[in-house]
Amino acid sequence: MRLGVLALQGDFHEHQVILEQLGAEVRQVRLPEHLSGLSGLIIPGGESTTIGKLAVDFGLIEPLREFGRTRAVWGTCAGAIFLSQDARRSQPLLGLMDISVERNAFGRQVNSFEVDLCVDFPPTVDPLRRPFHAVFIRAPLIERAGAGVQVLSRLEDGRIVAARQAKLLATSFHPELTRDDRFHRLFMELAGEAPAA
Repeated sequence: MRLGVLALQGDFHEHQVILEQLGAEVRQVRLPEHLSGLSGLIIPGGESTTIGKLAVDFGLIEPLREFGRTRAVWGTCAGAIFLSQDARRSQPLLGLMDISVERNAFGRQVNSFEVDLCVDFPPTVDPLRRPFHAVFIRAPLIERAGAGVQVLSRLEDGRIVAARQAKLLATSFHPELTRDDRFHRLFMELAGEAPAA
């Protein structure tokens, strides 16, 4: 399986390492032509405004939108913001996933935290339904999920932190910073459902 990691800014290398450990061939994506032949793409954490501006500068906005209409895309933290339809401020967004997000919903980096989450993984990824230890760093929240969006995980107070819409996946936290590869395996399952171009 050939997968991509958007490598404009942020923690793309950590995703690449996990995908390669799971047997995928991984390409770092910086230009539109790098999307050719990929079955899926991860948009990593980082700074969503910077990622959006660089995507504009490199002519990637429309190619990424086109890619995401038929193939798997997973946004983590800043990547989830970039994937969303609304971030409550003016910045470049792909608008692919029917979610609205609140940036930095938990405050500054000093307010980062870790918590065990219940996640609605498919049985093929986790038949035992074990908790997922999630790392939140300047994390967004998914404030609204549209009718076609499946909520995968919530905090204890009910706020949404992971969601799926067809082959699109968004997480407020950073699965790449843990040793738990279940979200990466879920992403690979989603990518396997979509033919590569």
